[in-house]
Amino acid sequence: MQDLAKIRNFAIIAHIDHGKSTIADRIIEYCGGLEHREMTEQVLDSMDIERERGITIKAQTVRLKYKAKNGEEYLLNLIDTPGHVDFSYEVSRSLAACEGSVLVVDATQGVEAQTLANVYLAIDNNHEIVPALNKVDLPSADAEKVKSQIEDVIGIDASGAIETSGKTGLGIENLLEAVVHQLPAPEGNVDAPLKALLIDSWYDSYLGVVILVRVKDGVLKKKQSIRMMSNNATYNIEKIGVFTPKMQDVDELSAGEVGFITASIKSVGDCRIGDTITDNKKPCDVALPGFKPSVPVVFCSIFPVDSSQYEALKDALAKLKLNDASIDYQNENSAALGLGFRCGFLGLLHMEIIQERIGREFDLDIITTAPSVAYKINLSNGQQIMLHNPADMPDLSVVSSIEEPMVKATILVPDTYLGSVLKLCTERRGIQKELTYVGSRAMVIYQIPLNEIVFDFYDRLKSITSGYASFDYELTDYEQSDLVKVQILINEEPVDALAFLCHRSEAESRGRQICERLKDLIPRHLFKIPIQAAIGGRVVARETISALRKDVTAKCYGGDVTRKRKLLDKQKKGKQRMRQFGKVEVPQSAFIEALRIGDD
Repeated sequence: MQDLAKIRNFAIIAHIDHGKSTIADRIIEYCGGLEHREMTEQVLDSMDIERERGITIKAQTVRLKYKAKNGEEYLLNLIDTPGHVDFSYEVSRSLAACEGSVLVVDATQGVEAQTLANVYLAIDNNHEIVPALNKVDLPSADAEKVKSQIEDVIGIDASGAIETSGKTGLGIENLLEAVVHQLPAPEGNVDAPLKALLIDSWYDSYLGVVILVRVKDGVLKKKQSIRMMSNNATYNIEKIGVFTPKMQDVDELSAGEVGFITASIKSVGDCRIGDTITDNKKPCDVALPGFKPSVPVVFCSIFPVDSSQYEALKDALAKLKLNDASIDYQNENSAALGLGFRCGFLGLLHMEIIQERIGREFDLDIITTAPSVAYKINLSNGQQIMLHNPADMPDLSVVSSIEEPMVKATILVPDTYLGSVLKLCTERRGIQKELTYVGSRAMVIYQIPLNEIVFDFYDRLKSITSGYASFDYELTDYEQSDLVKVQILINEEPVDALAFLCHRSEAESRGRQICERLKDLIPRHLFKIPIQAAIGGRVVARETISALRKDVTAKCYGGDVTRKRKLLDKQKKGKQRMRQFGKVEVPQSAFIEALRIGDD
């Protein structure tokens, strides 16, 4: 049993690319967590995608022993958290498992949007914060300027900020000294009934579900019967251990400690992040605060390019759900694209990663529809329904109003680009809430509909600011809006895969954009094909693909014009008859291209 006063549980928080995982590597190296030959870059990022993109997707933990300068030996539990907004709930649960945080800020870049978001999460969890400046060995580093930025923007004292370099290992010892002397020890009662926080869970093909826990009170032992407080499921513990960062078995985990347990659990869906684990025979009275089930925010449909791969896609999604319980999917049948699934994700990055993993890990070619969000539809009879797929929109005669999700967007941008950013946010129906300056950089806070952000907002922001803007958003609430469903008709038949919801003011331009695209993508047939965008019964945009025609007047060598007219009229009647009975073959490549409307 560990002495609580000698334990320190802490997280590292930073913006993407500020060197969070690299500093974690140096800390592991300094404390001797791995031998030199076992050391790789980004030790705690276990997925290929995490390493390639330089982002952390899953929270990871490592237990280290550190001998301080005062001769005392401390037990450090470092939790490496994701930095991206899509995983902010996981970050909040990881932070709830710690008492303090190390805030890493790049000495060349300064404070960025996600630095702010994650620091505020840490402050909400009553954390002590140790500021550290990374990359101070680079010639462009300006430590003093960044320290004053931290004080101005975040409002924490940065005069004693530790200067480090994740690349060379400079300042790592000073950082560890600050962790053991400035961060508080965990509080907990070993003799109280068991109360443990479920930080994360993933599927291991040999052990079943592995659960990462932080014990708040009591003790976790092998063969103990435990209960999940959100769904009252009970299990018997088979294995208890810690990550050093290799898995290492221990006999028990007591109050204040972080480790993992396995209990022959088959489904990750039973282990919800933020849940409270207690003893089945002697449960605690109240669960830990802050638990909420993950709610998908962005939705899109996924179809296999080859319809014979439907079962393989179904298996792939089931296996991914084993590792990531926040994916939500259900069957969908589209007249244009065949059988597929409607999937819900935590955000755009989460969606992108899952799509990439389906391609890589399961070798499947997929088509994805344009991302959309969940709307609240208030019906005239007083009922309220959630709409995830625009094709399922009820008839407008029974709809009294539509509400769309809003987000609070924080953008940090050099003031040279401020005008372009304000223009972009206004175009996207944003309402400016705040504008402050931090040195030569402006910080703008806007309220923007989520629908406008999932539609190529981030790419546009990066291109108009030459990549210098940083952006972070959080979901706030639903607001009533004048939204319409735009239906795309090909040869007067609606195509459900291309239907979308948008604001009335943009419906015409978005509809015209898709029609123009489809005109170039659909091959010509023997009859004329109209492509229309319609709101209800009113057509707002139209393009026509002209027919392939045989030159029926080629055999007329002069003579009266009525001979030519007669042949052309006969051809025209034939084409009309053909159009009534003809079926338009739309190639799948045309759908893939049309659904990439946001890439322009």
